[in-house]
Amino acid sequence: MMQNPQKKYRPFAPVALQQRQWPDRVLTVAPIWLSTDLRDGNQALLEPMDRARKKTLFEMISRLGFKEIEVGFPSASQTEFDFVRDLIEGGLIPGDVTISALTPARRELIQRTVAALQGARRAIVHVYVAVAPVFRSVVFGRTRADMIAMAVDAVSAIREETAAAGETQWAIEFSPEAFSGAELEFSREICDAVVDAWNPQGGDKVIINLPATVELSTPNIFADQVEWMHTNLRRRPDVILSVHPHNDRGTAVAAAELAMAAGAERIEGCLFGHGERTGNVDLVTLALNLYTQGIHPGIDLSRIDEVARTVEHCTRLPVAPRHPYAGDLVFTAFSGSHQDAIKKGFAVQEADAVWNVPYLPIDPADVGRSYDAVIRINGQSGKGGVSYILERDHGLILPRRLQIELGRQVKLHTDANGGEMQSADLWRLFQDTYLVDGDLSYVHHELYEAREGQAVRLSLRAGGTRAEVEGTGNGPLDAMMHALDVPVRLVHYEEYALGREAGAEAVAFVEMEWKDGGTPIFGVGFSHNIVTASYMAVMRGLDRLARARGRCWRIDGKGRLNWEDAADAVAS
Repeated sequence: MMQNPQKKYRPFAPVALQQRQWPDRVLTVAPIWLSTDLRDGNQALLEPMDRARKKTLFEMISRLGFKEIEVGFPSASQTEFDFVRDLIEGGLIPGDVTISALTPARRELIQRTVAALQGARRAIVHVYVAVAPVFRSVVFGRTRADMIAMAVDAVSAIREETAAAGETQWAIEFSPEAFSGAELEFSREICDAVVDAWNPQGGDKVIINLPATVELSTPNIFADQVEWMHTNLRRRPDVILSVHPHNDRGTAVAAAELAMAAGAERIEGCLFGHGERTGNVDLVTLALNLYTQGIHPGIDLSRIDEVARTVEHCTRLPVAPRHPYAGDLVFTAFSGSHQDAIKKGFAVQEADAVWNVPYLPIDPADVGRSYDAVIRINGQSGKGGVSYILERDHGLILPRRLQIELGRQVKLHTDANGGEMQSADLWRLFQDTYLVDGDLSYVHHELYEAREGQAVRLSLRAGGTRAEVEGTGNGPLDAMMHALDVPVRLVHYEEYALGREAGAEAVAFVEMEWKDGGTPIFGVGFSHNIVTASYMAVMRGLDRLARARGRCWRIDGKGRLNWEDAADAVAS
């Protein structure tokens, strides 16, 4: 790269636009859409689509609700010509769809284009003439007057050719090619000449399409160019003002949105932004941007995955995993802080209320996505994502401190194993950590009423030895802790049923710690009996507490529960 690029490249020039209006305008309606996937998108492919793939793509674009579709460049090849004829002669064009075809401003190519479109209910002949100085001087070696004459002659040829094909309702579109790099006064002059030459009557309009053939400036400059044309075209009421942004600077969507604020009524582009070089404006992103602002785009993107897979099949180009709205990972959060915020957002989001979930500008369900992949677990994840998946897939609502404790276990696992942790892996880790009996395990119990409160006769196993202990307390858990008689206190307890039907399984969470201090630890139990679930949770928590201090539970010579160091247990 050059140290002084200013010696080689010129910065874009600002537009001398007085009292510009577009910065204060808010979009309230969707534009007229034209899909050029079958023309601009197709000509940019390494392997252009065959007729079968083009037909598949045309049918899908029609189903999505596009009313204008540019179907090809029929003067360029017999394949392109034959495809347009297949659509018309096969009756494949819906009654409310207008097809369009591109042609250079040459009479014999215009004749070929009109012949391809003849017989359609409604068709647009799209002719272009390059207007930028670099094209006039380098490519064509023509003057401004020459280019205007070329455009007017092309309009006359279209008028003559379409007059002989009266069964079709004809419209004309003119693009001052390379508009983004041309003088605005000259662009207006040639567009005014085209409108005068066609001379629309009775409500018909000429489509004047302003292409950012190469994106040369920031989107605000393009908006200034569009607004200048919008306010300076001589016969503006006779014009549908259209734009065709490209993405060379990566800002085609922004340029299109600002162009609409600047007066553009129509947008040309491709699904997922296919097209020459870096592509055309991405119509999926643009349409769903409008949708998230409460504006229905008039395009049905409720099954976004089907749209993406069809385009991938037809074009042999992938939709990137992080592509806005349609990528496989765009509704996925791995980050712990993101997961926690999303989980909390889902918890309070009410049906039919204004969408207000953190990190998700659109409800994934609106584009046909389930919530299954919204939160996924890897080394970046935290307690929020872990608890969300356990709640979603297993109905477990974990206490907050258990979320933190399990999150640490997940972090250790992902750091050791790398990659993503699937829901089944997370459940297996949860089971291995909290639901596996160790040295100390529950066998059964009997509860009965005593003079001092509730009493329990508890059967347990410790270090392979079975024993029975008894205790009394003011409830089942208090009675159990008196029966066990260990220097442990209960910090927190939760229980609930996992279903509404009678006999549903219950889960109990017990947080406990040594009376002499230390880190609290959880135990978890499942059973159709809530007391049994609680007793299992206590036993597993006690086992985990002992292991955390390098101890093992044993039954001593007096039949009481005690412990010994793990090293001594191994030696014995």
